[in-house]
Parts: sequence; C-alpha cells; structure tokens
Amino acid sequence: MALEFRLNPLAPASADTDCVVVGIFGDGGLSPSAQAIDQASGGRLAALVARGDVSGKTGRTTLLPDLGGVKAPRVLAVGLGDAAKFAVPQYLKAVADAVRALKSGPSSRALLTLVELPVPGRDAGWNLRQAAIAADHAAYSYSAKRSKAGDEGLKTLVLPADDAARTDFEHGVAIAAGVELARELGNLPPNICNPAYLADTARTIAADHANVAVDVLERADMEKLGMGSLLAVARGSANPPKLIVLTYTGAGAAKPHALVGKGITFDTGGINLKVQGGIEEMKFDMCGAATVIGTFAAVAKMRLPINLVMVVPAVENMPDADAYRPSDVLTAMSGKTIEVGNTDAEGRLILCDALTYVQRFEPQATVDVATLTGACVVALGKFAAGLMSKHDDLATELLDAGESVFDRAWRLPLWDEYQTQLESAFADVYNIGGKNAGAITAGCFLARFTEGQRWAHLDIAGVANGDGRKGMASGRPVGLLTQWLIDQAG
Repeated sequence: MALEFRLNPLAPASADTDCVVVGIFGDGGLSPSAQAIDQASGGRLAALVARGDVSGKTGRTTLLPDLGGVKAPRVLAVGLGDAAKFAVPQYLKAVADAVRALKSGPSSRALLTLVELPVPGRDAGWNLRQAAIAADHAAYSYSAKRSKAGDEGLKTLVLPADDAARTDFEHGVAIAAGVELARELGNLPPNICNPAYLADTARTIAADHANVAVDVLERADMEKLGMGSLLAVARGSANPPKLIVLTYTGAGAAKPHALVGKGITFDTGGINLKVQGGIEEMKFDMCGAATVIGTFAAVAKMRLPINLVMVVPAVENMPDADAYRPSDVLTAMSGKTIEVGNTDAEGRLILCDALTYVQRFEPQATVDVATLTGACVVALGKFAAGLMSKHDDLATELLDAGESVFDRAWRLPLWDEYQTQLESAFADVYNIGGKNAGAITAGCFLARFTEGQRWAHLDIAGVANGDGRKGMASGRPVGLLTQWLIDQAG
C-alpha cells in the first residue's frame, strides 16, 4: 500500500499525530523543530542528547515516548551527521532513515519536520518534493505476490507547509507514484509482467487521464511497418510482442518530447543463452520501459504544460526452433540491415525500430532508456547511469536534472571513431562491437538510427535494480527524467 501524504503547517509540540520526526546534528545541535520540542519538554530532548541517549550520527534514529509538554505520544530523533557537510545526499538519507524507522510499529501517522532543514543550493519547494519522493521510496515494500501482508506501520506522512507550497507538494507526490509504479513493474515476475501486461498498464494510465491517448501495435502492425529487427527478437517467445505508444497533450500544438524505453520482459539471451550466471535477474531487463512508463504517469498526474510521447517496444527474448540466430541478417524499419553477432545484444535491436518509429511525432528531443550493457555496470558501477549524446545542450540538461535530484548520470563519449567496431562484411552494421567499450559501441549502434534527431541514450544497467535474490527495482531514473521534463516545462 502506497504511503499517503498530507500538507498541513502543524506546530511540532502541539501536533495531533502519532509521531513527530525531528533532526539532531552530530555535534548535538537541534533542528528548529527539535528546539521547539526541547523547549516544550523543559529541556528534556537536549538533556538526552547531552548524555548520549540520543545520537546525531548519520543513520541513527531514536524513538522517544511520552516527552512532557509534547502532544504526540512519540518523537523520533533522526541523526543528521556533521552540520558542515549536510547537503542533498544527507537530507535524502535522513528522510529515508525516518520512514524506515517508522515502517513498522505503532505509529500510523507522522509529522516529518525535516523539510525545514536548509539544503545548500536547494529551495523549500525542492525540499518538499524530494521529501515525498524519498519517503515513499523508503516506505515501499513489494507485496503483489506475497500471501501475507507486511507489518502494520506508517500509513500517512504529514509535511508541514501551507497551501502556497501545494504545487511542489503535488509534484512530489506524483513523482513518488511514478517511481513506485516503475519499481512495481520491475519487481513483478516475468510470468505476470509480460508484453501484454505492460500494454494493459499503458491502457490504464490512458483511462485515468483525459489528455492521454494510447495505441498498442500488434505483430501484424509491426510487420506492415517493416520492423524486422524488433520482430526477430520476439520470434522465439510464445508471448507476442507489443509496441506501446502513449501520448500526453499539455501544450497544444507544440512539438513533443519523446521517451523510448527498452521492454525486454525476460531475457534468456536467446540462442546465445546466458550461461555465466545472472539469468535469474533478467526480469529487470524491462526497467527502461518501467521507468519511462512511470515518468509518463507522473507527467500526466502533474499536468505539466508540455507534450510528451512514450514508446515502449515490449518483447520477450527466448530460445526456440523459430528464434533468431547469430549470423542472421535483419532489415530494420529504417531500411538498414543488421548482422546479428550475438542474440544477447537484443535490446539495441528492439530500440532501433522504436527510435525510427518515434520520429513520426517530430519530437524536439528524444531520450531512450535501457538496461543495455553489462559493460556500463563495469564502467560506472551502481551509482551513475551512462549518458551518451552528440548534443551537448541535451546532455547538459539531463546531467543537471540528475544532479538536482541526486539521480545522477555520467557522460561517456560517442565519437565516430568507435563506429569502426560495428563494421560488418555482410550488412550495414554488426550488432556488437567486441569486448572493448561495450557500452559506447551500443550507443553508437543506436546513433545510426537517430541521425538528424536531437537524441540522448541512458544506459541504466547499473542503477535499475539491486543485486542478488533480494535485489529490488530502484525506479531510477524516473527522478532524473521527471526533473528534466519539469525544467523543459519552465
């Protein structure tokens, strides 16, 4: 169940709530609301800090029951760390720490006063938006296919601000819901979240918003369009492919922005079967699709004054008697021919046709998002997405948006020299570039299908999900993408 958010300028000491959350710095300094609690309790909070019962170290939380003079039965003190180092990551961590501490237990409603904390380079509206997003992320627990519900705990979080901040508040709640949708799609098992399920999700989004339209192209539609590359990847699966198109109209006749998301709902590797481990995590290979769907839903809910088109090629990559093979030559929608060097380099094969298709909308900018290469994980690890673009202005917009919300990307080169690694003796292009610069050559492959377009590519293989049996989808980069679109909307 999603966390419910309320906007109310409650005073911390007199708030009628189950718990009040306040901040304590590493040197014992109190946040403004902590000072108010301390004053109401006759100095009790400061005394507990002074004798070491309450710590201001980052990551520490202390639940204090029945403080005298405080109406709420509980106060949660959250460690903020060194005041001189308090910045965006420390703020987001403090919010998440608070929510995790209250995730189970007797408090179903809490007042989060941490939004009052000054964050260098950020304003009060940013604090409010990101508090909702970070809190909802921390509160999330996957329960769709569990037979037992999770523990009872926090259900409602009150953010202390007045109606003047309502737009920022509503944007934060909308983005939080978009992140949660992306995570839920990523976490669902592949026998549930297949191409048809993603198409139904898009139909639900369209039904919920008057200014959203949906179109789902079936195999026959794609055959007529000549999408030989995308359809080849789908040939081995019993689940038919879908090309999912959502359009949002919030700015009249203006040219849209476009998002394209890789939707491989399960990736066996095809005939090049994944035999070196990790196949059990390949339900996450549709996280590019999940994040653009989540971003689209957030934009529609925020009612941003922009036009947006989203295209998701949704396919399952399976081995079968009819599956495509290494050495096959495919003809993409653009007319370019592709020699298949490896059937496990399938994401670029579905994206190239989607990137050709989206050009009919004449977008002013296109961003594709994909869990595309293990090479990007090797290069950048789990902290930054890989960004590639030949357009410096677009790359800067995306990098700045990511820095603003701490959903960061790092730019990799997309130089023409790398294109030589994709040369083929039997087709226009080879679908792999060898072991060197694998993330870059994947981007170079996509660049061949975006000529003349203002385009950027985000490789999210490292940031889309955690590792291991308990690894969850992260919802990244919904934060980056929504901030970029907010920026474009002015």
